Amino acid sequence: MGVVGVLGIVFGSMAALFVLIVVGAAMLKSATRSETTNPVAIPTYDTDEPEPFPTRTRPTREPTQEEREEPETVTPQRQVNTSLKNNTVYRAGALPRLNCPAGNVSIYNHSQLKALILKTGRCMDRAWGPILQKQGIPFRPPGYAIAARRGRGACGDYPHPGGMVPYYCPRNSTIYASTSAMASGNGNSRGYGDIISWHGGIISMMAHEYGHHVQNVTGLMNSWWSSTLESSSQSGKLALSRRLELQATCFGAMWMRSVAASYPVNTANRARLFSFYGQVGDYPGYPRDHGSPQNNYRWFRQGWERSKAYQCNTWMAPSSTTS
Repeated sequence: MGVVGVLGIVFGSMAALFVLIVVGAAMLKSATRSETTNPVAIPTYDTDEPEPFPTRTRPTREPTQEEREEPETVTPQRQVNTSLKNNTVYRAGALPRLNCPAGNVSIYNHSQLKALILKTGRCMDRAWGPILQKQGIPFRPPGYAIAARRGRGACGDYPHPGGMVPYYCPRNSTIYASTSAMASGNGNSRGYGDIISWHGGIISMMAHEYGHHVQNVTGLMNSWWSSTLESSSQSGKLALSRRLELQATCFGAMWMRSVAASYPVNTANRARLFSFYGQVGDYPGYPRDHGSPQNNYRWFRQGWERSKAYQCNTWMAPSSTTS
């Protein structure tokens, strides 16, 4: 099957384990307390570095015949860093502010929600593509497979039996989702619509999945997988998974902020998004692979408020913020 195939299956299975539930009064009280959580303090990332290769200057004297015949030196392109902590993506800065109005869409209408997912996906292409290409990172848009109820993708069924979350499959760079499962739930898993009926909640989750695509094209995902294979403990593997997932949440929040004026995401809906992310994540009885609700809230707010790619460097963040 190969490393990519194994990676796709494992990653798809992990995504399917991201269980989102509507919790009772005690959990809601805990989520409310998370509103006092501060974003992560990450040091300023210095993007002003010297040229990696010397440039040729024009001579001040008349060139000799040999110099005239010498071919022009071509400056090599900067090599893309695909590591987790120093990836080239961190030099990309902020996303451009784009016009991407959502309109009046019901999350319970398959055709309306699917159209919005595809439309905002193109807006994500317009946001991420140019800033990645500017850093020398080859970019390609992801594919989409959006079903009304269920289907089977390259990384498994969507939604996963008993689950409702969308997933990104690195095997074929495709985002898979069921509109009915996301809105109304599936099996024992309640839908996003049970927490936030406004379509921005689901679109922010699709922006999270797009964040995985950014990780894929920048090499972050391959580096994560290599580190996972090298880890000798299950707790170490889960810790790496949490950093990967929380980074995708941060990237998703960056995009939501970039379209806030036109989507629009007004003050009230911003507060609803923050509260939403304070209620999703790992709960007792499930694998600790996506981060606690408190840290999901923290990293969504990080991407929204700090809004630069290097501020989503979960690999440099304290472990307490990625638990």
